[in-house]
Amino acid sequence: MPHIDITMFPGRDHDTKAALAQKVQRFIAQDLGIEERVVSVSIRDIPKDKWAEHMAAFEEDTQFIKPKA
Repeated sequence: MPHIDITMFPGRDHDTKAALAQKVQRFIAQDLGIEERVVSVSIRDIPKDKWAEHMAAFEEDTQFIKPKA
């Protein structure tokens, strides 16, 4: 069902990312009233020098909350 894709700067270890993914999975399932088993979460590291390029690749209607200037 829903898939949440998190991108962030590198620097966090596997256990930290796994804990974050589990929290997001739990929250999304609870908020949508669905089972956790149908929610998938991925976390990808994007180097700082590639961040702007990565963010520009999103279509305008894909990103609902953008960083505040």
